[in-house]
Amino acid sequence: MPDDETSTPEPATASRPKADLGQTIFVTLPRALIAALILGGIAINFANVVSRHLFSSAIFWAEEILVFLVIWFVSIAVAAVTYQGAHLKMDLLSTRIPSPWKQIINAAMIACFVIFCALVVTQSFEVVAAFRRTGMVSITASIPLVIPHAALLIGFALMVLAIIARIGSHLSGKF
Repeated sequence: MPDDETSTPEPATASRPKADLGQTIFVTLPRALIAALILGGIAINFANVVSRHLFSSAIFWAEEILVFLVIWFVSIAVAAVTYQGAHLKMDLLSTRIPSPWKQIINAAMIACFVIFCALVVTQSFEVVAAFRRTGMVSITASIPLVIPHAALLIGFALMVLAIIARIGSHLSGKF
């Protein structure tokens, strides 16, 4: 018998391409974290509903924590959206622009995007630093305000890193 008939086939995973590191960092991990945050939010909300209806007593900190969770998962999700080039676009005209001009316009949009994000990161850093210095906490849950405000800082910083990681795709407009 020839060797090729008796040899064992390679596992299916060996023929699959390796996941790209950027995809893992900016899409896969954020989605897993967002899923965990959403499940945590569902558990808190469910416990609050049960507590209200069965014991006539609400969990007083639940809604504040839910708001903080939403802030965090939106701030994390923007990294995946940016990495995949899935932001909302007004592309009725931009799809018809010829090649060198399209890259020039995309470069200008990227520059504006990065400058805007850098400004938000700078201001968010100042706010987070102020909350850290003062030690302020939220009203009902007594969560340090550094935690929810750091979400914007991290979210916008991740957007800058995501756009840099796929600068070629953002310039060409092809993902």
